[in-house]
Amino acid sequence: MRALLCEAFGPPESLAVREVGEPAAKPGEVVVDVTACGVNFPDTLVIEDRYQFKPGLPFSPGCEVSGVVSEVGEGVDGVAVGDAVLGTVMFGGMAERVAVPAPWLFPLADGADPVTAAALPFTYGTAHYSLTHVGGLVPGETVLVLGAAGGVGLATVDLARAMGATVVAAASSPEKLALCAEYGASSTVDYSAEDLRGRLKELAPAGVDLVVDPVGGPYAEAAVRGLAWQGRFVVVGFPAGIPKLPLNLVLLKAASVRGAFWGAWLMRNPEVYRRDMAEVLGMWQAGTIRPYVSATYPLERGGEAIRELADRRARGKVVVRVGD
Repeated sequence: MRALLCEAFGPPESLAVREVGEPAAKPGEVVVDVTACGVNFPDTLVIEDRYQFKPGLPFSPGCEVSGVVSEVGEGVDGVAVGDAVLGTVMFGGMAERVAVPAPWLFPLADGADPVTAAALPFTYGTAHYSLTHVGGLVPGETVLVLGAAGGVGLATVDLARAMGATVVAAASSPEKLALCAEYGASSTVDYSAEDLRGRLKELAPAGVDLVVDPVGGPYAEAAVRGLAWQGRFVVVGFPAGIPKLPLNLVLLKAASVRGAFWGAWLMRNPEVYRRDMAEVLGMWQAGTIRPYVSATYPLERGGEAIRELADRRARGKVVVRVGD
């Protein structure tokens, strides 16, 4: 079978499609013929050996796939060859076939678009975890989303709106903010042209209840300054750099700062993860949320798809098409 391989740690341009051996379903696993694979920011890190999880070389990037079951391992119930499914893996998704642990596999409804499905687990799973388990969102609260037009950011805007929050979206261009408004943001901040701290004072004089930050960098401190009394700041990622927060701000606002490491959490809480993803998939099926795919690439151009994220040019999700 064909797979996009990282044979030596390096930039996206170093990835190449190779012929590799096919996976076999071990006990508790299912082999999926991959239709599409979502691209996520960790893909930009793992290929350069800069991520917390470190696969051995060679490997294929990609942690979320849609496709059709082609083999069922021993001890797996409720799944049959030919079923359309959505799956999460640690890596290996950018290949024609991948073995998926059964607890991380979900059925797709008849007629569900496999490309859109491949845009769901990582971003909406992270957003759901950040808003609920970590952020403790209550309907009616005000949520500030940084990097709001990116994969996790736009999913957070979409979910927070669906959960009854007032959403303030912050991003780096009018075009990105227009997309955020389309997805339910009540107000927007262009932090490439506006002072984030000053604009937040205008939009939320009493402060925002919750900040979800998938970007880090220079925006984090201004967002903490914009928190309400006992506000919560959720740390998701650092594409713009790792910030240093003055802890006196946390003290003076009686605020809390918590990390949302979704990948490590789901491995420790598989049953809760399954319940959460069932909820997210139900919301998608009902039309309550609507994942946004801005670009698709064939497997041969998977490196270009990862480069788009590495350069922070992507809006919503980028997906690699692998099979029909």
